[in-house]
Amino acid sequence: MSTAASTPLFACSRCFSRHPFEELSPGEQLCKECRGLFPVVKCTYCRSEFQQTSKSNTSSICKKCEANVKLYGKPTACEYCNTIAAFIGNKCQRCANSERKYGAAVTCEQCKQRCAFDRHDDSKKVDGKLLCWLCTQSLKRALARTKQHLSVDKHKHRGHKLSSHKDKRKSDMMKSKNSGDSLNESQPSEKKSKLNPLQGELDPNSSDHVVAMTQLKETIASLQKKVQQKEMELLSKDKLITELKAQHHNNTTDLRNEMKNKERMNETKFTLMNTKIQNLLKEVATLSKSAKKNNKNTKSLLSNTENSGSGTDSPSTN
Repeated sequence: MSTAASTPLFACSRCFSRHPFEELSPGEQLCKECRGLFPVVKCTYCRSEFQQTSKSNTSSICKKCEANVKLYGKPTACEYCNTIAAFIGNKCQRCANSERKYGAAVTCEQCKQRCAFDRHDDSKKVDGKLLCWLCTQSLKRALARTKQHLSVDKHKHRGHKLSSHKDKRKSDMMKSKNSGDSLNESQPSEKKSKLNPLQGELDPNSSDHVVAMTQLKETIASLQKKVQQKEMELLSKDKLITELKAQHHNNTTDLRNEMKNKERMNETKFTLMNTKIQNLLKEVATLSKSAKKNNKNTKSLLSNTENSGSGTDSPSTN
């Protein structure tokens, strides 16, 4: 009683009932009953898990990302992990903090992308592998599910063993009462067949089946991540092609306009030159006509002068 009284209790953030700290969920601080009322979902942006706390609000965006969307707008893809969570710059906050603490990113051993960060601590590795945050969370969930299924299988095996022991005791009691050997031999075989209806068939809850399913899910998730990365690369290439086409169209239009302007200027200059030539030709013709008239006048004056000179000399000789 004194031990229970000395243990500190913490209130659930929804129903305000008090529980030990380890019984409350991380982040939202919900008790087991409140956790069962609302589903655990992944954030659309940062891909971290969080629990919805209201049936009316079924948003798949965590509170931190909602606040960042209000401050910075919708995020872009992180250049390392490819999650749509880069609100500032081209890196998400998780990768930016890891790069600042542990240095440049390295290749993840699971998804083969350059999005893991080496902490130089083997205890931080999952199953001895250096993984990125997304693959680490995925593998931890897979190991937790496998552990849970193994515990369920172990519990079922214990129950089956206990049931077989009880049936064996009943069969022994029947053997002591009945004297027929054939009947005594047939009853245990029938009971064994009833107790093992799935004998020879694949048990969907077996550990091997669970591990295989987990590996397939992880492979599918990795392939989906690669497909998403390829789609983003294609989109960026399409965007670059569109920009280049637009630039080419603008350059072609500018060249055409420049050629038209030059042609227009040349035509204007040609017209002005033709007009100037015509005017000069007219001036030359006018000058030639005036020169001819001047020549005629000069000749007539000279002839008149000669005639008048000859007339004055004749009387003086007489």
